[in-house]
Amino acid sequence: MPTIRKEISIDASPFQVWDAVRDVSAVHYRLVPGYTENTLINGHERTLILPQGGFVRELIISIDEAERRMAYAVKEGRLPLLHHHASFQVFPNDNNGSKLVWITDFLPEQLINVIQAHIDRGAEVMKETIEAEVQRSDFNIPR
Repeated sequence: MPTIRKEISIDASPFQVWDAVRDVSAVHYRLVPGYTENTLINGHERTLILPQGGFVRELIISIDEAERRMAYAVKEGRLPLLHHHASFQVFPNDNNGSKLVWITDFLPEQLINVIQAHIDRGAEVMKETIEAEVQRSDFNIPR
C-alpha cells in the first residue's frame, strides 16, 4: 500500500495551525478554499462539496487535542479508491512557526500520481490560506 508523507512549513504558531486543522467543518475557508466550496457535517461524517458539483464523503476518525492530530478516511468520492486513510499532525519548528505533517495511505497504488498531485497542490493552498488568516488576525481584520 502506498504512503505519501508531506511536510509543510507554515509561518504560524502550532496553536494557529492546529486551530485551522481541527475545525473540520470549515475546510472550505480555513484550509483549502477553491478546492472545496462547502463542508457539511453529519455526526462523524464530513462531506466536502467540490467545484462543478462533485463531492467527497469522509469519516472523521480522530481529533486528538493533546497530540494536535486529526485523522480521516475517504468513504466515497470521484477517485476509485479501495482504501484511504490520512492524518494531519502539527509540530513546532525551529523558527517559531509550524510543521504540518500530512500522511496518506491508499489503494490502489495506480492512483499514486493523481493523489500526489492533489496533496502537493492542497499543501500549497493550506500554507497560503493559514498564513493569510494569521496575517489578517495580526491586524485584527475579521475573517
